[in-house]
Amino acid sequence: MRRYVSYSEEVKEAMKYGKPLVALESTIITYGMPYPENVKAAREVQQIVRDHGAVPATIAIMDGKIKIGLTDDELERFGDSKGVIKASRRDISYLIATKKPGATTVAASMFFADLARIRVFTTGAIGGVHRGVEQTMDISADLEEFARTSVAVVCSGAKSILDLGKTLEYLETKGVPVIGYQTDIFPAFYTRNSAHPVDYRVDEIDMMAEMLRVKWNLGLEGSAIIANPIPEEYAMDQEYMDGLVSDALKEAEEMGISGKNLTPHMLKRVQEMTGGKSLEANIALIKSNAELAAKLAVSFNGN
Repeated sequence: MRRYVSYSEEVKEAMKYGKPLVALESTIITYGMPYPENVKAAREVQQIVRDHGAVPATIAIMDGKIKIGLTDDELERFGDSKGVIKASRRDISYLIATKKPGATTVAASMFFADLARIRVFTTGAIGGVHRGVEQTMDISADLEEFARTSVAVVCSGAKSILDLGKTLEYLETKGVPVIGYQTDIFPAFYTRNSAHPVDYRVDEIDMMAEMLRVKWNLGLEGSAIIANPIPEEYAMDQEYMDGLVSDALKEAEEMGISGKNLTPHMLKRVQEMTGGKSLEANIALIKSNAELAAKLAVSFNGN
């Protein structure tokens, strides 16, 4: 395993002294935002994790290695790189063998976090069952990873381009609890509301940490989804966003864009259609999720 995994000095020190760690994905850096905003946001998110008592471990594939924790120089180089491949579980061996750079998705980041025994991971929003799945069978690899990887996933719900009802049904079938942090409603990325409830509302971070301990101590493998709505001041109107997403999805279908290329295309188009407001919302929710993840990691680590 040492041939393939490289830990930053900050992460190695955290592991040595038993400090709480929070895993961060790298797809957000290369596919979620343009340069240099991506690197600036990534640094700010890492600092938020530190400010709340945990150690950030940004995950990426670089130079034929799984990087658990990126240095500041590596973050800059990665954020400004061209041709970085969006890496899910199926892409890992190819990217390491060919030494090509890979931006880890939710699924790949969770796999690596579990490998490093990091139990809390944060992202913007999870993948799921795509609209029109009856014809396309387009289901994110995230969902299978949730079922088998014991990592808590702090997110702002699922991406609004998805079929949220079917996504939640899939999670229920796989035994993955969806916990709303101070909310009864499953959020939809840029918006705080959807037509779907969470499984459980939990208002206290210590209680969420205890739920995770009980789950994994009992041998109930798999994730828990911690749904943290976007901060209210950055939330966008649900009806307005539904309209934009529908229009952008129609455009993507006409252009033949699907699979793993759909999400980055949609993020870019929605950003253009909102005049950049969706990018501001994206950064705000990522920061909010990082803060909650750090607090959860500290609580989980403390008992």
